[in-house]
Amino acid sequence: MLKELRPAILITIVLTVLTGIAYPLAMTGIAQTLFHHQADGSLIVRDGKVIGSEIIGQNFTKPEYFHPRPSQNMYDGANSGGSNLGPTNPALADRLNKDAAAFRKENPDFTGPIPADAITTSGSGLDPDISPANAAAQTARVAKARGVAPAAVESLVAANTQGRDLGFLGEPRVNVLKLNLALDSSFPLKK
Repeated sequence: MLKELRPAILITIVLTVLTGIAYPLAMTGIAQTLFHHQADGSLIVRDGKVIGSEIIGQNFTKPEYFHPRPSQNMYDGANSGGSNLGPTNPALADRLNKDAAAFRKENPDFTGPIPADAITTSGSGLDPDISPANAAAQTARVAKARGVAPAAVESLVAANTQGRDLGFLGEPRVNVLKLNLALDSSFPLKK
C-alpha cells in the first residue's frame, strides 16, 4: 500500500508546486512586465489618489456629469451580474419604462429615440462605457449644467470616443469616467 501511496503523494506535491505556485508566479511576472497598467486593474490616478478604473463603471448622478448605463448591482465589482429578467418578463418592461421616463426627465432637451444603452443594463452591471449616441443624448444637459456651449461638450465627447477595436471588433464607445474627468479638466465647475 505504501508503494502505491508514495507516487500519488509525490505527484500531488509536484503538481501543486507547478500549478499552484510556479505557473501563477510566472503569469503574474509576465503580466506585470508586459502589461503593468492592465495587470494592476487599469486604475486611474489623480493627484496621487486612485479615483477609479477604466474597466469598471461608476455611478454618476449629478447633472454636470455624463451618466453611465444602469447597473443591476450598483457598480459593485464584488457582485457583478445582470438581472436575468427575460424579454417577456413584466418586471423588465416596468423597469425599462421607469428608466426611460427618468432619462427623459433628466434630459428634457433631447427629443430623439432613447439609445438602448441609456436604459438597459449590461451583462455584468459594470460596463464603464456608453455609446456615442447615449453621450450625444446627454450633451445638452451637461453643457447647461456647466454653463458652456453644447458644441464644446460635443467636441469633448468626440475626442473621448474610441472606435472599434482593430477597426472591426465591437462598437464605438465612450468611457464615462475618462469623459467626466476630461469635463472637469476642460470646464471646471465654479464653486
